[in-house]
Order: sequence, then C-alpha cells, then structure tokens
Amino acid sequence: MPTSTVAVVTGASRGLGEALAEQLLASGASVITLARNQNPRLAEVAAQSGARLQQLGADLSEAASIESAAGLMSAALPTDATHYLLINNAGTVDPVSLAEGLFDAKSIERAFNLNVTAVMVVTAAFLRSAPKAADRRIVNISSGAGRKPTAGWPVYCATKAALDHYTRVLAEENPDLRVASLAPGVIDTAMQVHIRSSDRQQFPDLDRFLQLHEQGQLASPQSVASRILHHVASDRYGHEILDDIRNYDIPS
Repeated sequence: MPTSTVAVVTGASRGLGEALAEQLLASGASVITLARNQNPRLAEVAAQSGARLQQLGADLSEAASIESAAGLMSAALPTDATHYLLINNAGTVDPVSLAEGLFDAKSIERAFNLNVTAVMVVTAAFLRSAPKAADRRIVNISSGAGRKPTAGWPVYCATKAALDHYTRVLAEENPDLRVASLAPGVIDTAMQVHIRSSDRQQFPDLDRFLQLHEQGQLASPQSVASRILHHVASDRYGHEILDDIRNYDIPS
C-alpha cells in the first residue's frame, strides 16, 4: 500500500482486525481504528513504522455509539490522500441458539447493530468524507454463514446474509467504488474459542469446529490479513461482490 493510503478498520482490538491494522501500519498507511478497547500493540507498530494511528473508542453494538464513532471517524479522515480503504471487520456470532430459543430481543438487536447497522452508518460517513476523486475501496468481512444456513446460528446467518445483500446494493449505487463482501474462512481467533465453548444442544455443528481446531485447520489472523490486503490492492478486487478470500492464491 502506498504511503498516501488512509485505512479505517473496525474491530481492531484483536484477531483479524488487529492483524489487518498492524500490517497496514507496517506498510506506512495512516490508520484509524474503531473498537471498544485501545490496542497497545498497534501503537508500538505505528511508532516503529512512523505511521499515523488514531484509535477511536466505540461500542458498535449500541446505536448512539455507532453514530458518535462514525462522526469522529469522518472528522479524522484527511482529505489529501489518494487511496481510502474501509474495512468493516467488527462482528459477533452471539446469540448462539436454535430459533425456538431466541427470546432475548436485546441480544438480537446488539448483533444486528454490530454486524449490520454499524457497517451501514460507518460506510455512509466514509462515502461522504472520502473524496470521490480518490481511489475508494470497502471490505465488508462476511462469512460463509451468510450463504449457507447453520443450525444454532439463525442470528449470525441472518446478519451476514443482510450484509451480503447490502453490499450488492452499495455496489449498484456506487459504480466507481470497489467493494466486496468477503468471507475470510475459519480463523484462529477469540471468536473461534467462543464458538468451541457453545452448548451442543444449541449449536449442533459444534463437533466440526472442534475437529478443525484439533486438526490444525484454522488459518492464522496474520496470514488471512496478508491475503486480504494483497487482494484488495489488486485490480481484481471488486469484480466479485460476494467473494471469498480462499478463492485467491497466497501472495509469495
């Protein structure tokens, strides 16, 4: 990525978001993060690489916090860069439950806020603030769960399906924008640890995820982040709106 790149990454306090932000900073990009917690590691990388980092605190599962964070992000975006990148990475798999157990409306609302509403609001602020003459790219981190039903994940599947279709509309409305809803595969993150602690009665697919972990089939956040950033910087990015990073070769 050129030094004239400004990148916004949500959910950068850990996992894939942290790896993406770290690699962007190491490449010299200016990075703005939106996350609940500050990340000391990212501050160290920024200092070492001489890159600019702004860490904005935000709970993207709450509507008021989403709007506030979007405003702060918009104000923080410089207007003189040539490349602008937004990576909507923050997300949750909760609540994990069969459909008949979904009585907690607040937990469902938080999931939709984080997985869908925050993407829409932050994206709107990004589109309004990043100069239209610049190269603008958006990555919405999706999941195979949005394209294949999984028992125990009715909320997660619904939010990711909504994200996929929203991305299609976004591309339809903005023909000059490079955007994709990108499934990253199964990654060795805290979310996977959480999934493996699920109640088997509420999540019948539990054994598959236990086996993926036991057999060492989980990709590292660093390797997936590298593949994503390599793909996003390429001319191929955005040709497939509903995409999967596993469709592309690992960069040498």
